[in-house]
Amino acid sequence: MIAFVSGPVAALAPTSAVIEVGGVGMVVQCTPATLAGLRIGAEAKIATSLVVREDSLTLYGFADDDERQTFELLQTASGVGPRLAQAMIAVHSPDTLRVAVATGDEKTLTAVPGIGKKGAQKLLLELKDRLGEPLGTHIGRQGIGAPVSAGWNDQLHSALIGLGYATREADEAVALVVPEAEAAIEAGEAPAVPRLLRAALQSLNRTR
Repeated sequence: MIAFVSGPVAALAPTSAVIEVGGVGMVVQCTPATLAGLRIGAEAKIATSLVVREDSLTLYGFADDDERQTFELLQTASGVGPRLAQAMIAVHSPDTLRVAVATGDEKTLTAVPGIGKKGAQKLLLELKDRLGEPLGTHIGRQGIGAPVSAGWNDQLHSALIGLGYATREADEAVALVVPEAEAAIEAGEAPAVPRLLRAALQSLNRTR
């Protein structure tokens, strides 16, 4: 198992990053929040989980070990593959998922693209004794890197498209979080893309 990769960021895409490790470029599938903290040319250390299939080897990357472990635990539930598990991590922090499972909160799980009401009920039953108790350390987490100011709307839009939303839905969600981004800029702060992403996902869930 590859527990982490460390090295300069060679390239970034809406759903992945290329990390140079010993002269080899390793493609790592990452959540939007993780990608928002990376910069091309900058050093990065990403917790990873290697998913082995008959025809592929895919490396998934996360902000920390807690995200990685939660990603792996989520896949112990029937019907949850790596893509859905990563989508759950992209929308909610590990602690938010632990709280949702502990309290039987279906609404939190159905905020994830690809999870309906019946699927959420099934997951709550299967994951009840697997995720553990909330740690209280990741609620409100904003990602691993410094907030991003330049092009925050483009990054947010790309992240939503990468999560499977239609262009129109992504446009509407970005528009809804503009006031929050502008408030941060007026306060002399850079808009934090991971935080804006969570707000955008919440707005999309409300409008469905």
